[in-house]
Amino acid sequence: MSEHAPGQAQLITIGEEGAGQRIDNFLFTRLKGVPKSHVYRILRSGEVRVNGGRIKVQRRLDRGDVIRIPPVRLAQRDEQQAPEVLIRARLDGRILFEDDDFLVINKPAGMAVHGGSGLSFGLIEGLRKIRPEARFLELVHRLDRNTSGCLLIAKKRSALRVLHELFRSDDQVHKVYLALLAGAWGRTHWTVDAPLKKNILQSGERMVRVCSDGKPARTEFRSIRRYAAATLVEAKPLTGRTHQIRVHAQAIGHPVAGDERYGDPSDNLTFRRQGLRRLFLHAAELVFSHPRTGRPFRVKAPLEAELQDYLNRIPA
Repeated sequence: MSEHAPGQAQLITIGEEGAGQRIDNFLFTRLKGVPKSHVYRILRSGEVRVNGGRIKVQRRLDRGDVIRIPPVRLAQRDEQQAPEVLIRARLDGRILFEDDDFLVINKPAGMAVHGGSGLSFGLIEGLRKIRPEARFLELVHRLDRNTSGCLLIAKKRSALRVLHELFRSDDQVHKVYLALLAGAWGRTHWTVDAPLKKNILQSGERMVRVCSDGKPARTEFRSIRRYAAATLVEAKPLTGRTHQIRVHAQAIGHPVAGDERYGDPSDNLTFRRQGLRRLFLHAAELVFSHPRTGRPFRVKAPLEAELQDYLNRIPA
């Protein structure tokens, strides 16, 4: 990595640890304090170059790539970093499984998976902080900030590469979510097959909608329990699109309870008055092949106590 003076572009050579990352994720890590909207702007305008050429936002980096990052004005670094004791308190006891290749953590709701957009840290930064001896910790996939449950983190570059390949396929990783949907519906099963298109707003916020020219997306919903004004379901995304479960639930007229982005304001007000303080979406189970042994691997995260307590209180 080359040194640079303020106001000058940076030239960064990607090593083994950076290979495989998307360029936007790499920049979010490098340019903490810079709004995501600005990062996307310098990417789309061609100010960021890889090996001297313009690149797309989805471009994944290879070892040896040389990245030019234009001068940007960073936010002041006087923001409070989360003390180690607070990070430990949020993450302590939440490791569901760990071996030499990866770990699975039961991500708490309200915690972003990584820093950026005004956040000084996320789960991955917090985990690195409380495990300074760890040589390698990288996110394999993401969960929305307000979603809890199974989050996979690689501890080796070799494991990350294999797991990334598995997650890019629609049939190599099986995910099961628990969600509370607004409204009581009579169906037992409901398969939603509706293409999704992602838009990045000027603020950098991602919004997804059903659109005929979007990417194919399928979600299976299975009713677990009906309540007076809601239905607890098991949701299985058969493809891996951004906000897929939330948008498909909205598309069938039964948005996820507590969803401030895709839900119904009136329904959400009712849920809040009943004591629901977050999005009712929980990544309950992951099934995939172990990246080193190839053997089937399954891990489950129990429903968060606050969600279970809410279910115990609402009218049946």
